[in-house]
Amino acid sequence: MIVVASSNGSIGIEAAIEILRQGGTAVAAVEAGIRLVEANPEDNSVGYNGYPNILGEVELDASIMNGRTLESGAVGALKGYLHAITLARQVMERLPHVLLVGEGASRFAAEMGHPPQPEMMLPDTRTVWADRLRPELGQAGLTDDDIAHIASRADLARWVELATDPERTKGTVNFIAQDKAGNICTGVSTSGWAWKYPGRLGDSPIIGAGNYADNRYGAAACTGMGEMAIRASTAHSLVFYLKMGLSLAEACERAMIDLRDLGGRFISVMNLVAIDKDGNHAGFSSVDGRTYIYQTPDMPECEELARTVVPIPPRWG
Repeated sequence: MIVVASSNGSIGIEAAIEILRQGGTAVAAVEAGIRLVEANPEDNSVGYNGYPNILGEVELDASIMNGRTLESGAVGALKGYLHAITLARQVMERLPHVLLVGEGASRFAAEMGHPPQPEMMLPDTRTVWADRLRPELGQAGLTDDDIAHIASRADLARWVELATDPERTKGTVNFIAQDKAGNICTGVSTSGWAWKYPGRLGDSPIIGAGNYADNRYGAAACTGMGEMAIRASTAHSLVFYLKMGLSLAEACERAMIDLRDLGGRFISVMNLVAIDKDGNHAGFSSVDGRTYIYQTPDMPECEELARTVVPIPPRWG
């Protein structure tokens, strides 16, 4: 039994491992761990108080995958509700669908009895949003009143391009768990790319891109520039390399190297965590200094490890 997570999952990993200690499922462990991250206002990349889109609205994405059955559920561009990971699990278990987005996701949240969360940001975070827009819009002669009414503009794409920065928050939380029966689950939750265009989905709610689990081989989850993982199907590719007989380290490295083949302008940071069917774990990143965490039931607390670096030359604009 084991739980592996991105480093920002430290607030939830003890809850996840305790579920495994008590004989609970990997699916329940992943959900429990991620819920605590989603409720953490100090994490501006996930759930409550996450950085908003260009309009100042928090939109949440999440997915979960059961490696025993290959069933999965996901939600995208969810507004007004907090626990996207729980809703994603309910999509997996209650609907014949995999992915709900936007108004449909919010409707389903209400139907499932989720309490509404009309204000998803603290005032300080809303100030950060306005301050980030002010220099670019100010150079174009726009005022604070224009920022307040940016939703009415017909040239929103231009302002997204100006306000977007490849090194700004594109964080996400990843959890992977393997229970006593050997079943694997992986889950991902995020508030997405800060100052994104409304309705943008990254890799987090896309099964095969930011999330994939298969008991027979292993599991993987991604953080970073989700557009890269979508284009390369990074999470599924890593698990496929395990299926082809590569070791966990070889599969991780191969999946990262694949990202170098992406053409076009927009290439930035990518990180992943993974396990194989035997519970061996790994974390990889395209930049130095990134870490991940893991914990087994016999460990009193999680351990933080450096991720292996596979450089990906960035390209932007």
